[in-house]
Formats: sequence, C-alpha cells, structure tokens
Amino acid sequence: MEELRHRTNPKLVVDLLILSLILLIQSTSAQEGFVSINCCAESAITDQRNISWMSDKTWFPDTENCVSIPRPVQNFTSYNKARTFDTTLANKLWCFNLNTTKDQDYLIRGTFISVGQVAAFDVLIGVTRIGQVNSTNEDQVIEGIFRATYHYTDFCLVKGIGDPYISLLELRPLSDGEYLQREPFSILKVGSRVNVGNSTQVIRYPDDPNDRIWSPTTDASPYQPMTSSPAAAIPIDTPVPAEVLQTALYDPQILEFNQEVETASYNYTAVLYFLELNSTVQVGQRVFDIYINNNEKFKGFDILGGGSSYREAVCNFTSNGSFKLTLIKAPDGSILGPLLNAYEILLVHSRVDATVQQDADVITEVRDELLMSNPDNNLLNTWSGDPCDINPWQGLVCQHSDGGSGMVITQLDLSSKQLEGSIPLSITRLIHLQTLNLSNNLLNHGIPPFPNASILASVDLSHNSLVGSIPNSLVSLPSLKILLYGCNSDLNNTLPSSLYSSRLMTDGGVCGAQGSSKSAPVLVIGTVIGGSILLSIVVGFLTCFYRRKFQDHKKFEAKGHNMATNVVFSLPSNDDLLLKSISIEVFTLEYIEHVTRKYKTLIGEGGFGSVYRGTLPDGQEVAVKVRSATSTQGTREFENELNLLSLIRNENLVPLLGYCCEKEQQILVYPFMSNGSLQDRLYGEASKRKTLDWPTRLSIALGLLHLHTFAGRCIIHRDVKSSNILLDHSMSAKVADFGFSKYAPQEGDSGASLEIRGTAGYLDPEYYSTQHLSAKSDVFSFGVVLLEIISGREPLNIHRPRNEWSLVEWAKPFIRDARIDDIVDPSIKGGYHSEAMWRVVEVALACIEPFSVYRPCMSDIVRELEDALIIENNASEYMKSIDSLGGSRRYSIERKISLPHTASPAEPSPIPSQALGPPQPR
Repeated sequence: MEELRHRTNPKLVVDLLILSLILLIQSTSAQEGFVSINCCAESAITDQRNISWMSDKTWFPDTENCVSIPRPVQNFTSYNKARTFDTTLANKLWCFNLNTTKDQDYLIRGTFISVGQVAAFDVLIGVTRIGQVNSTNEDQVIEGIFRATYHYTDFCLVKGIGDPYISLLELRPLSDGEYLQREPFSILKVGSRVNVGNSTQVIRYPDDPNDRIWSPTTDASPYQPMTSSPAAAIPIDTPVPAEVLQTALYDPQILEFNQEVETASYNYTAVLYFLELNSTVQVGQRVFDIYINNNEKFKGFDILGGGSSYREAVCNFTSNGSFKLTLIKAPDGSILGPLLNAYEILLVHSRVDATVQQDADVITEVRDELLMSNPDNNLLNTWSGDPCDINPWQGLVCQHSDGGSGMVITQLDLSSKQLEGSIPLSITRLIHLQTLNLSNNLLNHGIPPFPNASILASVDLSHNSLVGSIPNSLVSLPSLKILLYGCNSDLNNTLPSSLYSSRLMTDGGVCGAQGSSKSAPVLVIGTVIGGSILLSIVVGFLTCFYRRKFQDHKKFEAKGHNMATNVVFSLPSNDDLLLKSISIEVFTLEYIEHVTRKYKTLIGEGGFGSVYRGTLPDGQEVAVKVRSATSTQGTREFENELNLLSLIRNENLVPLLGYCCEKEQQILVYPFMSNGSLQDRLYGEASKRKTLDWPTRLSIALGLLHLHTFAGRCIIHRDVKSSNILLDHSMSAKVADFGFSKYAPQEGDSGASLEIRGTAGYLDPEYYSTQHLSAKSDVFSFGVVLLEIISGREPLNIHRPRNEWSLVEWAKPFIRDARIDDIVDPSIKGGYHSEAMWRVVEVALACIEPFSVYRPCMSDIVRELEDALIIENNASEYMKSIDSLGGSRRYSIERKISLPHTASPAEPSPIPSQALGPPQPR
C-alpha cells in the first residue's frame, strides 16, 4: 500500500497542479475587467463563485454611515452591509467613479438591500437616469448596459426622499457588443432576463462569462419543457450560455409570457433567443408568428431559416405597463408549435449629454488642487459626478459645445468661498471658459500664465492676497474685456504697456474701483462700432430678403401657372448622377454566412425577405437582404435592382455593394444605415427617443431630389415612401429599394403598366386610374413624404376619424385656409422660420396635384427647397442677434393661398376610392 502510494503520488500531484493552473488561468481571464464592490466591507473577500470583492473605502472612507443587514445575501459568503448617504449635507449626489475603456460595452449592476427606512432616489449612469430605488419595494437590483465614452464612468445616486443607500456595485465588460449595435448612444436598463426552460435555477458567472443573471421563469406550468441532447449540438459562438440554451419551453399551438414593466410610455427592446433542440426538425417544420402586446413583430419566423439551429429576434415596442409575448404556430404549413429558450427586456434610455472629457478632466484637477489646501471646504466636497449634470457643480455654468459632442464649462464662479493656497494652474486649461471669478477669497500665491488660445472675456481676482505681478499673457488675451485685481496689497499694480492699446476695462488695482476711466471710452467706441455693424447686417439681410422675394415672385408669374404664390422652380441638372459601369462584387454563400455570423442578428423583415446585420472583414457594417421563399418579390425584382444599381451611383442613393446568387439563394448587400428610416424618425419608435428638428428634416428633403436628375433615361422609383428613405450616421438621406423601378417612358412608348406598384397613401391617383406611369408619379409620392416631414403623421391611418384617414386630404383644407400651424408636427413648433415652412408646404401642395400635368418635375423642386434651407439657416443666425437685443426668436408671415388647378365637375374624379388600397401594396 505504501509502495503504491509512492508510485502514483507524483503523477497525481502533477495532474492536480495542471488542473489548478488551468482553472486559475480561466478564472483570471474571465474576471479580467471585473469590478466588484462590497460596500462598507472591512477587507477584500472572495465569494463562492471565486469572484474577488473589494471594499468601497477608496471612494467613501468613512464608516459612520454603514448599516448592518442581519441576513445573508445569495451567493455571498458573509452577512452584508449597506452604505447610506447623509442628505442633511450639501451634497446632491454621490458617485462611484469607475475606470473604463473608451468604446467598450459594459454591464453595471447596483444592489440596494433595504435598510428599513423610507427612501426614494434616482440612479444615474454618467448623467443619464436609468431608474429609481424605492424602499417600499424592499430589495432592488438596477442593471444597465452602456458603451463607455471616456476612460472613466460615474455611477451615481441622486438626492431624493430619505437617505440613499447601496450594498453592492458590479461592473462587467461585455465580450459581445451586440446589445448596443443598433443604439450605440443609448443606455439600456435591464428589465428582465429570463431563462425560459428553467423554473428553479439562477444562472450567472462562471456559467455566463459576462456575469449576467438569468432568472428562472415563472410561466412554465402550462407548457412542455424541452432539453437538448448532447451539449455539443449548441453552437459555441452564441452570446447566451449553453446552460440557458439547452432548455426551452414548447407548446403545440401557442406560448405566452406576461409580466409588468414600467408604466410610463417608455421604449423597449425585447431580445428573444431560440435554439432548435430537436435535431430531426427540418426547415419549414417549426414556423410561428411573434407578437408583443398583440402587435405582430415577425410573421413566419423559422428558427432554422437563418441557416443555423440558433437564431435571435430583436423586437422594439412601447410599454403600456405590461409585456405580453405571444408565439403562435403559423396557420399554414407548420407541423410543430413554437419554442423559446430565453428572452431579455431592455428599456432604452437616450444618453444625456455629459461634459466633454477634456473639460471634465480639467475641472476635476482644479478640484483636487484646491482640496490640497482646502480639505474641509464644503463646496469642493460636493463636487462629485459629472460637472455639467442636470444640476451642475455649484459655481459652474455649462452649455452645449459648438460641435454638439457634449457640455462645456463656460463660467466658473468661486467667489467668497474662503479658498486658501494658490490659483490652480489647471484652471488655465479650461479652453471654453469665458468668465472666471475668484474674488473675495484668501488666495495668496502668484497668478499663473494663461495660454493665448484662452477665450476668457472677464476675470475677477480682486480681494485676495495675491503676490507678484499681472502676467502679460493674461492681459494680452484676445477676448479679454474686463480684468479686476484690486485689493491685493502685495500684488504689483503696474500693468504691461500692451494694456493701453487694448479695449480692456480694469479697476487699476485700487480697492473699490469699478473700472479704469482710461479704458471706458474705448469700450464706448467699441459698443458703437459693434452696434453699427449689427445694424448694417440686419438692414442688409432684410434688403436681400425682400429683393429676393420680389424677384422670385416675378419669375413665378412669368411662368403663367395658376399655383400657390412664391413657389420658384429651377431648371433640372444632369450632373448629379452618372450612368456608368459600377463594380458590384459577387459574394459566395459561404462568405455571406461568415459576414452575418450565420445570420445571427435579424434587424428587419420586408417584402423581399429578412434583413440581417453583418460586418465585412475591413470592419464596414452592412445590411444583408435575403430573399425568402414566400417573398412577394421575385427574381425579376432582384435582377431589376441589381441591374439598375450597377449603372447608377450617387451620394443620395443607398449603394449596392454586392450580391449572391447561389444554391437558389438571392442576396443583396448594402451599407448599414445606422440611423434607420425617415419613417421611424418621424413617427416610429426612434421619434419617441429624440425629435428630428426642422433644419434636419429640411436637409433630408433636399437629399431626396436626385431621383430623376441623371444623364440618360430617367428612372422612376415607383415606391417612394419614408420607410424607403434611410439615414446614415450623419443623418444624410439615401433612397433605397429599387426592385420596382422602371425606365421612364420615352416618346412613342405607351407608358402603360400592367402591374400597379406602390404603397397605400403614397400612390399617384392618376397612375392608379389610368395605369400610365410617368416621372410625375414619383413626384406625387415625394409630395406625400414632404407632408410627413412637415406634420410627423403617417400617410394613411384608418384608426383616425374618417376625414383624417388620408394625410393628403386632411392637410389640404388647413393649407387652403393658411393654417399651416395646425398641420405642423407639435414637436417642432417654435423651431422653424415661417417663410421657410411656407415654401416647403407650397412645394408639397404642388407635388400632390391630382393631375400630373400640374405637378413640377423633381428637378424643379430643388431651387425652392434650397431657398427654404437658406432662409431657415440665415434666419437662425439673424434671430440669434435679435435675441441678444431682447427680441423674439421667430416671427410669422401672413399670406393668402391660391390653390393649384383642380378638376371641374365635368372632369373625372382625380382621387378614386381604390387609391386608399392599391391592389399590391407593399
């Protein structure tokens, strides 16, 4: 026995060492980037899942506000505590400043274990509110998913009712960046994460490397559980743990899951995870429809339809206080009923602009430098979280940066705060600072030099104990108008000679002085000159404006058309599009599967088929349209789009990058348009998150005017609508979907079309009734799109009162009575210039004339919309100057409308009733 032990022990020891090393490496790798904070813990500990937890002493070293909670927390090794924050102090929020990597996606989770006191407070990621903790709800967990924009991120609790508290805080880098692909500038609050096939076990790290918490379902009882045969059947690249996917619930007919969500009308994303667990099932045998809150999201969904046994479905919806997910067996052809493995419900929050990183970093340095000499200063100790939060740090004034990338600090007022020590050198690096007031303190060192790039206009250093002299770099700042430095007894009052050639107002270094008389006349002269320049600009603007209006009116009258006044058209240009051979790549099916990760991310369904998101090897994101077997569009439309987009290319058309035609698959590949469709931005889910302002809408409209302006034969789109207008990352409009497009009839052609193509609400009534297609058919549809842009309403909605079904017929009476304010989207009221809006309304009115002979050509519309945009932009600049004088931001112009020609009683009815429902709507 002894001998045997000696012979086998070395091998056993080696095996155990190797195994331990492997486990250690795996654990270390999986936990890389994990931050786990156990509030009020006396020391670091490791829990049962081998996760290391640190104390929060780095952020909050005091122990006075720690509360013991005499009960164990699941998966934790000891009794826990909670840190509370005293609301009797001046603080308004308390933040954990966490190191992050820019552009990395993270999961952050706060656990709030009730301390037995009444409290209600908000929770922020950065400056974006993601939820509220209410002690009446007992224990709460708030979890968010965000993309880091800086090298740090704040997790903050905001003062509310009672004392805020927190027990645990967890930060986890996400290895899969799928969550924020569609909404990179949003923050997702996790509402639910449900492991449908498991009713007892919570699954998280180490089974889930990202430490997401997959909760067991509470809706399992009516349905049949399913379990996978060997785990090897589960694809290894799925974002969901195998322990979650290897179970599911199944029903021969219908699956239904219900739960409450936040009652406000929030926007949500539901991510559904499917894995076919029956290896004998074939494509088309398990097909079902997906509904959320009784609204159809996917029709004919087949798990195997993506070429893999795994598939996801992403559904957007607006909450009404509940979430009802329904999966129903497809009525035709499907043999098996639906199954579901897991789902997540994510509340979509638009990210609130935070302080730009440079200003945030610098003002934090200012705080830290001042704290070195003023450690107990009440004001400085309240400076926590984002400096330009909804409630900025006391003493700061912030505004949006010119580039729109965030908030910048423009004013810093630390007067009368009993500050000692030196003026922080870092204060000179606040490059957007215009006003600095450090007066009435105890600052007792020299004045630091300022960079020439500083835009400081006013500096007050008076009533301190500063020493030395005024640096020439401060006096010679190009924007400086006021410099006060009196009542500094040890400061040299002699200013550099450059002062006397400037327009600077000073107090001369004298206590109580209000400004040097030497500089006052210069300021008066500057004011007079500035006022004269402003007056000249205003007079010049008004002169040009009315001269242009008079010229436009004369040009319009010369045309002899009985149309609305002030509509000016230009001649068509043939330089916008070129007919030439364009290289379109031919992709293999294997390549397409690689690009889409085997059709992993479904982003939409259309008449052609499913649309998947993919990434090319060079990093370019693409949208991949895969024709389905049940598509209403066939090979003809596929070849039509391929042929047309092989000939034309323009910055306002969605370009075709490549195609695949292999194994009876027809696939088209386009660049991914990150801002979705115009329809969604006007009145879809995206419109509820952020309003599309009027100048952007006007720019989008101008981007659509290249449909018919290229050399050679004109191409008619035949399905112009807001859902076919896509917006790229810079909100530039691009027209998509040329499957129904045709060359315009030339002289000698009949112009007849045997198949009416178009969409209800956009369809040209003349084309519908005569079946004669012309370029003016697209013009009518474009006019409807303009009305959508103006009103923010859908073109056809039978759920409205009967007289409001058709957007065209609803809008006409208001335009006739010159009541355009009644049709303008309420979300942009007060945000447009009346003259610019009128021009666009009149163009829309001309486009929707029932008879095509009275409609302008698409190229004729460009000039009028360009003028509208010029008026809007110039008016914005002009009104800014009026604002500075106390004037109004906008004004209105009254005008009378002369409607375009309309049909006489002897003429046929221009809008047949059938136009509300064309034979083949898309």
